[in-house]
Amino acid sequence: MEIENNGAKGHPASRNWIYLGYWLLVTIVFLYDRTYLITKAGLPYFFACSVVRIALLIGLAWVNIHILIPRYLFRKRYGSYFGSVVSLIIGYLIVQSLYDYYLFGFIIGPNRSSQLSASLVYNFTHTSLYLLLTVALKFSIDWYEQKKLLQEIRVEKLQTEVDYLRSQVNPHFLFNALNNLYALTIKKSDQAPDVVLKLSELMEYMLYESGGDDVPVEREINYLRNYLELEKIRQGNHADIQLNVSGNTGNCRMPPFLILPIVENAFKHGVNKTVNNAYLRIDIEAGTFFHVKVVNNKPRLPRNGTNGGIGLANLKKRLELLYPDKHTLEIVDGAIHYEVSLKIALSC
Repeated sequence: MEIENNGAKGHPASRNWIYLGYWLLVTIVFLYDRTYLITKAGLPYFFACSVVRIALLIGLAWVNIHILIPRYLFRKRYGSYFGSVVSLIIGYLIVQSLYDYYLFGFIIGPNRSSQLSASLVYNFTHTSLYLLLTVALKFSIDWYEQKKLLQEIRVEKLQTEVDYLRSQVNPHFLFNALNNLYALTIKKSDQAPDVVLKLSELMEYMLYESGGDDVPVEREINYLRNYLELEKIRQGNHADIQLNVSGNTGNCRMPPFLILPIVENAFKHGVNKTVNNAYLRIDIEAGTFFHVKVVNNKPRLPRNGTNGGIGLANLKKRLELLYPDKHTLEIVDGAIHYEVSLKIALSC
């Protein structure tokens, strides 16, 4: 039995099985509730009465679900809906009572001596209960399918936003890398060819290896190493840059370009603006958590401008989308140093 809710179709096959299970259960309960008819009227009449009543109940539920609910209840015409339901139940009782009278010569109630009024109240109550359970089942299925649909839409929306934020990292990185190469060519440095080679390796990773949702942690770390090598060439003896990796990354995977924004920020607002004794420490530890800590000294003069905030702002949004309640990002803006600590619960 396929149900539509405000024009949104569910999964007919799944609904059919659920409704089939429901009516099998109703049939079992109905047969158990009417066992008194075996001694009251005989086994053949018991089955004849039960089959017709179950068929009438299924028809009653079908009309309510497919006609009355969409036409009246969903349009907030509550008076018309409840009036139609009561009329439907009364019509069902008339048909059922005539059939009972035709079979048995009396209206079936809980016992043979039942009066007509008692039998009608008894049957009206039971019919209303079965109908109410059917409506409750329908709305439960609708609620579950709408919740599932909203969850799918939300996941799709988050994935789209993640892809967009990740795509913003590449131009940001290229801007910095090309600036590095430009500075070396201005100086006519012999290191320029090495920079071009390193940049080629980085571009290969960016274009061909990082297109999926995640990459091996080792590849991300190698990408970071290449990036730092470029920076070391550009910085010369001006800065002490160190990368320390510990633990076993194993088969760990992570989204690409999660570490780079932190490192870029450290260069842009720390190393590049510190005249003497600039330093940058990057510690990566792989274990229960993937932990990255980046520490750099701060320039004596306060920094100006806000352009450097793009990378970290994107990182925060990506972490919220990818690792809700499964990460910590701590930023310490100290007097002489700047420290960023990121912990992620990776599936390894």
